[in-house]
Amino acid sequence: MLNDYRSQTIDAALLDDLSHLVRLAIREDLDRTADLTTLAIVPQGIQGSAVILPRVPGVAAGVDLIEAILQEFDTQLTWTQHVGDGERFEPQQPIAKLEGETRDLLTCERTILNFLGRLCGIATLTSRYVAKLEGTNASVYDTRKTTPGWRRLEKYAVRCGGGRNHRSGLFDGILIKDNHLACRASKDGKLLDPGTAVQLAKSFVASGAYRFEHSPLIEIEVDRIGQLESALNAFPDIVLLDNMSCELLKECVSLRDRMAPSVELEASGGVNLGTIGSIALTGVDRISVGALTHSAINLDLGLDWILKND
Repeated sequence: MLNDYRSQTIDAALLDDLSHLVRLAIREDLDRTADLTTLAIVPQGIQGSAVILPRVPGVAAGVDLIEAILQEFDTQLTWTQHVGDGERFEPQQPIAKLEGETRDLLTCERTILNFLGRLCGIATLTSRYVAKLEGTNASVYDTRKTTPGWRRLEKYAVRCGGGRNHRSGLFDGILIKDNHLACRASKDGKLLDPGTAVQLAKSFVASGAYRFEHSPLIEIEVDRIGQLESALNAFPDIVLLDNMSCELLKECVSLRDRMAPSVELEASGGVNLGTIGSIALTGVDRISVGALTHSAINLDLGLDWILKND
């Protein structure tokens, strides 16, 4: 594996994103006022405890973030972790236990479950894609098809499910796509040649005109063999093979092996659980799947109260 895009961890940037999102979620629920039902029904000072329980099997993601979520509520709630991020769980297996002021527990409930349900859903779906690649040399990658504002969190969930992260954003690598090749045609009527585009990118990186935190990977998208041959002549780090059949992907792998074996090939476009295994068997190194984030279903989680006689 070549130097890869950066993996998303629980870092300062992710925690900052989470803080903003939780504050927005709190405002959605309380609208700068209060939890009216809880104030009406539950006397102040009652202590309680509850456990987060999954209704279905899955992979944990976001459990390690519960403390950060609770901090935004400014409560005295405490919690005990039973399952770590990246670990599998079964239905009704406690993920975490929350304890403290009953009013606070009730007010925090939906926000916590919404965050964990979304992230566990992504991790669980990713793990299903990863399982389809067992016995092959391919890895599954996410994309930028993420929920606005949630990208770092969703990419972290992909990692919890065993997937890999593609570039975090436009700042995090050079990916020359078909529109980059086409947009210059408005000037001279000609599409930019893939090999020339890669050379332009390499010259830009080497020029010192922009100060990089780390040397960016250079990747280019192609959709036919002729474009691939041109791109390989310039030796990018990765070539993205867009919406190609398995037969054509095999031809691309063979051409790559002859011309530039150090260049990695990434398949993309229309990948699903039914096709990813066959795509991996063509010999590509990477398979990017937008569905990991844009089509994941929130995992069904509940907060179940612990009664004193339990």
